[in-house]
Amino acid sequence: MEPATLTTGRLVLRMVGPHDTDAVYAAAQDPEIQRWTTIPSPYLPEHAESFTEHLAPEGWANGSMLTFGVFLPEGELVGMLSITIRSLGAAEIGYWATKQHRGNGYITEATLTAARWAFTHVSVDRIEWRAEVGNTASRAVAERAGFTIEGTLRSALNNKGVRRDCWVGSLLPSDLGLPSTAPYLPTPPSPTPPAF
Repeated sequence: MEPATLTTGRLVLRMVGPHDTDAVYAAAQDPEIQRWTTIPSPYLPEHAESFTEHLAPEGWANGSMLTFGVFLPEGELVGMLSITIRSLGAAEIGYWATKQHRGNGYITEATLTAARWAFTHVSVDRIEWRAEVGNTASRAVAERAGFTIEGTLRSALNNKGVRRDCWVGSLLPSDLGLPSTAPYLPTPPSPTPPAF
């Protein structure tokens, strides 16, 4: 798949490459990013190099993981966002923000932009979000972007060799006023059980 570049009024979302290695490495030194994501810890220069020179470009090339660096128009890195294809029509989103740019709504804006693009250009009909229970910043972004929180999955996330509970939520094309590529038949509400 050809890498896409997406823009908003404040952001540029584009594939990262070798010229971004130093910025990715510097951002990933943040203990919060290492704590709440599955990136290696400690995060070494070779991890950043592998990510920008191999993992991100190869994910685009084979269509399995579509990673966007989130940048200000002048080129400063404000975060990272990936859409990983999990099965036919279904993907999972993950993201992080650089420490100095948290609280500006950039990742929510990037999430909505990338989701609209995935729904209209990649034949995705469900984007799932997962985060370790306790990662309230990630959950706040998901909720602001319109994800429906569906529950807690026990022992469903492996972070650095430790199984952890995670929250799960989803965003559908209809949540953004977009059509689905396949028909969707939601479960009707259950009738009220009789009182005894």
